[in-house]
Amino acid sequence: MSLNNRRVPWLVFNTNLYFIPSLWLIPSFQTELSKLFPQKETVFHHLARYLIHPTNQVWGMITRSYNAYLSRADERLGIQVRVFSMPDGYFQHVMSQILACTQREKLLPQVFASEPQFVTITSRSPKLKAVLVTSLYPEYSEKLRSMYWEGPSSTGDIIQVYQPSQEMYQQTDKKLHDQKALAEIYLLSLTDHIVTSDSSTFGYVAQGLGGLRPWILYKPKNHTAPDPPCVRAVSMEPCFLRAPLYGCQAKKVKTTPFVKYCEDRITGLKLVDPADHRLL
Repeated sequence: MSLNNRRVPWLVFNTNLYFIPSLWLIPSFQTELSKLFPQKETVFHHLARYLIHPTNQVWGMITRSYNAYLSRADERLGIQVRVFSMPDGYFQHVMSQILACTQREKLLPQVFASEPQFVTITSRSPKLKAVLVTSLYPEYSEKLRSMYWEGPSSTGDIIQVYQPSQEMYQQTDKKLHDQKALAEIYLLSLTDHIVTSDSSTFGYVAQGLGGLRPWILYKPKNHTAPDPPCVRAVSMEPCFLRAPLYGCQAKKVKTTPFVKYCEDRITGLKLVDPADHRLL
């Protein structure tokens, strides 16, 4: 059914996909959208901050966790781990990939295998780095915590690892489970740097709320950590995971200077700012 948009003042519908990038591919919408959002990669950031209002109970979870574990840190790193394989759970190759990404990108320091024989005295005081891990499973944060407890970091910095919950499996539409998820999304958005999992809407919302350009962990293949382990996103915008697959756009979606294919989904689309984007 074809609708004349000039005769329809409001159109209300429900979806579980972030489809905003597709609207920028409609020529008649582009002028008005450009007026509303001069910086195109901030669309979700502004919409989410205006429209998502957690309840007092969720804000309580956020503020208690932030004050207890994140507020005193000199630097905060968020690591969001979502495993889509079946069965899911803890995998050593995913842990290896997380370490390879965070240490290669200087987000976390290396760990000495043993205590150094000589201690170099410097004028710089050790930094406290808080690492917030969100995952259904506790093993990823436990491995990180043990690693930085058993051996000193190469920089002398103190690494504190915290995971708010370990639900073990996704409990769709269970109120308390969903409240914990939203609280953890907000906590991730309050970090200075963020590492997210491939094609995860959980990570997308966190990066958008926080205005953060994440490092995205590539999806492992054949239970092997990929090389390179991660890529820096070109914008803070979420990916439209399922770009149009029907009609005249079925074969190839024509991108624009401000709508590009996603780093973690070859058929997905995301908004970028032309002045800043790098070709994918």
